[in-house]
Formats: sequence, C-alpha cells, structure tokens
Amino acid sequence: MPALCRDCATPFDDAPRRCLSCGSPRVMSHPELFDLSIAHMDCDAFYASVEKRDNPDLADKPVIIGGGRRGVVSTACYVARIRGVRSAMPMFQALKLCPDAVVVKPRMDEYVKASRAIKAMMQDMTPAIEPLSLDEAFMDLTGTTRLHGAPPAVMLVRLILRMKQELGLTGSIGLSHNKFLAKVASDLEKPRGFSIIGVAETDSFLRDRPISLIWGVGAVTKQSLDKAGIRTFADLLRWDRQDLHARFGSMGDRLWYLARGQDARRVSAHAPVKGISNETTFHEDTADPDLLDGHIWRLAEKVADRAKAKDQAGRVIQLKLKKSDHKILTRRQSLSAPTQIADRIYRVARGMFDTVQGTGPFRLLGVGLSDLQPAHDADTIGDLLDPDATKRSQAERAADKIKAKYGADAILKGRALR
Repeated sequence: MPALCRDCATPFDDAPRRCLSCGSPRVMSHPELFDLSIAHMDCDAFYASVEKRDNPDLADKPVIIGGGRRGVVSTACYVARIRGVRSAMPMFQALKLCPDAVVVKPRMDEYVKASRAIKAMMQDMTPAIEPLSLDEAFMDLTGTTRLHGAPPAVMLVRLILRMKQELGLTGSIGLSHNKFLAKVASDLEKPRGFSIIGVAETDSFLRDRPISLIWGVGAVTKQSLDKAGIRTFADLLRWDRQDLHARFGSMGDRLWYLARGQDARRVSAHAPVKGISNETTFHEDTADPDLLDGHIWRLAEKVADRAKAKDQAGRVIQLKLKKSDHKILTRRQSLSAPTQIADRIYRVARGMFDTVQGTGPFRLLGVGLSDLQPAHDADTIGDLLDPDATKRSQAERAADKIKAKYGADAILKGRALR
C-alpha cells in the first residue's frame, strides 16, 4: 500500500513499520494516498503559536489570545484548550477554567506577516490557493505531479516541514477529492495532523457522523435539522432532494449533495473577501470621548494594516457599538471611492460615532471595511471637501515605509496614546 513518512517526506510503494530513511514511526499509508489532490491546510492554534515562537518563556504555558477580563478569547493554545478554553468564550469564563493562563493581546501585524510567508510557500506548490482566513486555505494540486516530480501528498508534507523549519509554526493537512471532505479531514487529527478521506471510503466515513461536521451548520440550523429528525448523515440520506428543498430551501439542496460526499465547488484563488474588521471589549463600560476616540483610531489602523497586507480597499466603513445593556448599534457609510488609508477610515468612523456618542456608556467598539476590491485604484481621487486628505494619505504611505523598516512602533500618532 502507498505510504509516506511525515517526518522526512520519503514515499514508499509499500508501508514499512518505520521510515527506512529517517527511522521515524510516523509513516502513514492509504490506498489513494498518491491519487488525491484537493487539500485544506489549517495552522495549529496560529496566533498562540506565533506568540510562543516569539517568546520561548511561553512554550509550556497555557496561552490565551484576547483582551482583558471583559473581553473574549480570540484563540488559545492546545494546553488551554484541554482545560476547556474555546474561541469567542468570555475572558472571565476562560480564566475560571484556566486561572494560570497567560493572556496576550493580539499582534495582528505579526500574524499577517506569518500568514503571508505561509502563502508564499503554498504558491511555490500551486497557484490554486483559496485562503479562508490568515491561518487556513484550500489548495488544488491537480496536475502538479509532473512539475514537482512528486505527488501532492509528498508536497504537502514538505510544506509542513518547511513551515516548521523556516517559520517555527505547525499545521494540519486534510487531503481528499473535494473541498468539503478536505476541510473535514484537516480537523480529524489536530495538531500536526495529516488525514485522508478517499473516494472509496466516503460513504462509510460519513454515514454515522453528526451533521455538525458540515462547515456552516450553526446552532440555529442544527436546531432546525434536529426538529426534522436529522442528526447524522445517515438521517439525511433517507430524505429525497425535493423534500429537503421544500423544508430548508437552497440549504436543503446543499445538504443532499454533502450527505453523499459530493462538493462541486472549485478551489478559487479569487474568492472574494467579504470584509475586514476589528473590535475591542473594554474592561469597564465607558463614555469617555477621548478614550473612545483613541480606540477608534487604533481599530482603524488595524483594519487599514490588514487591508494593505491583502492589497484590498473598501467602499463601505462600518462602526459597531455595544451598550452596557448589550444592545448593539451599527452605522455604515459608503464612500465615493475605495480606501485603505487609516486616516480616512478613522475620520469616517469618528463622524459616525459623533452621532451616537451621547447614548453610551459602551462595552464594545468595532470598526470595519467592506465592499472590498483590489487596491490599485484606491485613494487616488482627492476629496473636494477635505483638501488636506491627499497630503495625509501621502504622509501615511511614507510612515508605512518607515514602520516596515524600523518596526511598528517607529511612528505613533498622539491619538493612539489615549
């Protein structure tokens, strides 16, 4: 049976008990190992792994990425996850479960930098890459065997080895014959996993699995399916396609195909990013306009940095506020031309905030950019109502170059210190 060493990427026609090249016991085998070409790569606890890499003192400690006690968990390392800590969990609850955790504020600049380095490694393998977020992506390696002189499975192991050697980061691979199953496979053996779902085993693999395995089936959809007596893929298989469509609309059609392990979606290198946003939850509710102004600037700067990293610009700016009674206020403003400039995002968001600031205090503040498009025409048209906008844009571009050379703290605006 075809086999492959996960520690040195040596392929074998028949699986040895240990790798004949490096002696590792981590040899995997599968009948379709060298035939499958649709992959999903998911970094292992990405943000936390970057923090542990950059601060060796954190290596064996539970690490939570997020805000203070009033914030939420962005992500956590596996040590903290074993204690029950999960993404989006309130921080106070996470610290009850894991009181010895080290809480680290997110450093988006570093995460974006690592993400871009990983993407560059993927691009050495195939141009067909569809990022889902900073730390995960689909890849289609169909037809690349002749180019690389090795089947996709070997190249994927080499990718993981290269990530570890050059970036100090690890990831898990799912390999299958479509996107749905590749993503399912990547979650089967985290961290440092490599799981395969072949064509021949698709039906038997899915049959007794819970419907929650389907990406995008949240609590509301799961509740609707549960009312219909659909809890597993076997339950789905008993429904006619027409009945599923009548009960669940277009979602019913999708469920019918996925129940059979069918997914015709292609890996698209040009799948659109819907939006970029950042938000922060305060330690204490606040209505302090100076404090809130400083947060609006910092969030606008983070959104702009991510837009620049993705070479994207947006026409719509959003402001999100959560009051002390948990009521959420949202405001949107469309621009005449797309932007990725922090100063522009800040000024529009600040203008929207001025219309609602008297309704505070607030416990959460968020800034977002949407209606995204390539940035090549961004911020090229002056603003007749703000003749200094072009100068500020040029100054920000110059500051970006200085930060790239000397670090993110080389230049700080006064409002960022509020």
